[in-house]
Amino acid sequence: MKPLQLSTSLLKHPPAIRLSVVLYTRPFSVLNRPPPNYEGHVPLTTLERGALAIGSAVGSLINPRRGDLIAALGEATATPYFIYRLRSAMLSSPTGRRILRDRPRITSQTLSLAYLRTLPANSVGRAYAAWLDREGVSPDTRDSVRYIDDEECAYVMQRYRESHDFYHALTGLPVMVEGEVALKAFEFANTLLPMTGLSLFAVARLKRAERKRFWKTYLPWAVRNGLRAEEIVNVYWEEQLQRDVDELRRELGIERPPDLRKIRKSEREERRRAKEARERVGGLMGN
Repeated sequence: MKPLQLSTSLLKHPPAIRLSVVLYTRPFSVLNRPPPNYEGHVPLTTLERGALAIGSAVGSLINPRRGDLIAALGEATATPYFIYRLRSAMLSSPTGRRILRDRPRITSQTLSLAYLRTLPANSVGRAYAAWLDREGVSPDTRDSVRYIDDEECAYVMQRYRESHDFYHALTGLPVMVEGEVALKAFEFANTLLPMTGLSLFAVARLKRAERKRFWKTYLPWAVRNGLRAEEIVNVYWEEQLQRDVDELRRELGIERPPDLRKIRKSEREERRRAKEARERVGGLMGN
């Protein structure tokens, strides 16, 4: 129905109803935005979504620490297909369906970090808390989903986002750019979310030795484990906190990658020893 072509039956209704029908049938545009589907939702036109995707992609490449831009990129590129695929993966799993029904959230209010620190050393909860403490991050830093139209799909994206630090704890990868890129490669192979694949452009920001290590060690690990592992979005983390972390890795089909922090520390020490050796040789030659 076009806005100015009202049917005879519609003319019988009061003016307020006729006006609401006319406004409803107007095409979605910046000046005619539909009401939000959930709290915080911002409906976007196709043009706006494309602009958001491009702008956030460029911005996050320039500054990989801009979590808000990475979040916006994830939402702008997740539709129309990829977030629905992830929701279908949850609906096909009994655990995934329970997560969608219960809608748990991962925050410092829903998870007691003080309690998690008291769990056995090799438990999932203890590993998660230890990773948060070591990296100096908090579960409360994840932005709320705003740009995904379907309310249930918005929760799927929120769940993926809030579970990200559990993926770090499970793999042991740190939050530095090199560790994040490796984890994003794993997530891309497992979830197919475009943002995780686009994040691999950050490899260009790595130093030469780091790029070499990524291509030789961490990318093969990410692809191999991401493809063979179970859908990690279906892990009900709140029910796994007391479980042995190695046992959970085996169940999911994930092998832990080489410890990146230890590798980098070893390389720094090697460079320091080499520098001291050169300085000693230079001192002897000077004498």
